[in-house]
Amino acid sequence: MTQHVKRPYDATRRRAQARQTQRDVLRAAHDLFVEQGYGRTTIAQIAERAGVSTETIYATFKNKATLLHRTWDVTIGGDDEDVVFHERPEIMAIRAEPDLAKRFMMHARMSTATARRMTPFARSVAGAAASEPSAAEMAREMDQQRLMGMTVMASEVAATGQLRVSEEECRDVIWAMTDGHLWHQLVVERGWSDDRYAEWLGRTWVAMLL
Repeated sequence: MTQHVKRPYDATRRRAQARQTQRDVLRAAHDLFVEQGYGRTTIAQIAERAGVSTETIYATFKNKATLLHRTWDVTIGGDDEDVVFHERPEIMAIRAEPDLAKRFMMHARMSTATARRMTPFARSVAGAAASEPSAAEMAREMDQQRLMGMTVMASEVAATGQLRVSEEECRDVIWAMTDGHLWHQLVVERGWSDDRYAEWLGRTWVAMLL
């Protein structure tokens, strides 16, 4: 008598489907937050845009505030990988560059690309902060995350002994110039290209800080 051996359950496909569903929901949330504002966006609208049920969103993200945080994580990083921003490969390459002028130029190019991703979303969060406590908390967290990242970068730059300003001033200058506001003014409002903006930003840092 032939015995049938039960195959072990392979959850790989199911995990891949679940991850794709999360990506679809986060993309829908991002687009709706930018298009119509965080406060006016509902879970039902996000579910409809993503092609899933509201129950799926609540089961995965619990509430809209958590969904806002996860959307920001993907927006700032450019993907849904669970890697701290300043430890990503492209950031590590900047941190490893021994020539500080080149390091600042690389940082400026990276910051410009990040500004293009994050600024529409950040402006949506800022616009909702006055009336939505979760948006206000997210705005504070976004600034704090950037400050932490700039603290690491400035410490490493200062350790080379090539700064003409204090470590704290270096950190604060870069932090203040990377929130997306300056990028929006010069690129979106004044029509600069990203390349022109990145070149100007890097040269400005070199002139101010080295």
